[in-house]
Amino acid sequence: MRMLRHIAAAACGLTLTAMATFAIAASLPDPTQPPAALIATGNGNDDGVAAQRPMLQSVMISPARRVAIISGQTVALGGLYQGARLVRVGETEVVLRSGNETQTLKLFPELEKQPVSAAGAKKPSPQRHHNKLQ
Repeated sequence: MRMLRHIAAAACGLTLTAMATFAIAASLPDPTQPPAALIATGNGNDDGVAAQRPMLQSVMISPARRVAIISGQTVALGGLYQGARLVRVGETEVVLRSGNETQTLKLFPELEKQPVSAAGAKKPSPQRHHNKLQ
């Protein structure tokens, strides 16, 4: 009888733990959802510019082919994305050409490379000589 109570208590404990785990997981954001900029159009602008702007999400480069994922669409080098041809695939950016116009999409548009000036560069610290213990 005592063993049956222990088994029932353990089963109830496992059930409650599983339910709590599912409740916590349900409150987490879905990592497979597209970025909010792709799906949100109500950011104060009713023109939907954020939803129409192409977004470079990934690039895949191999010796055999070059592919970009632009706003959820897989586009091979030379392929078309909304009427523009993908003419270059680099490690961090791609170039679309439509007629005489080109558009560069960056994988990390919020990051800008800035040159380091000689005045702002840190001097290397002098190396200290350590005596080896023998």
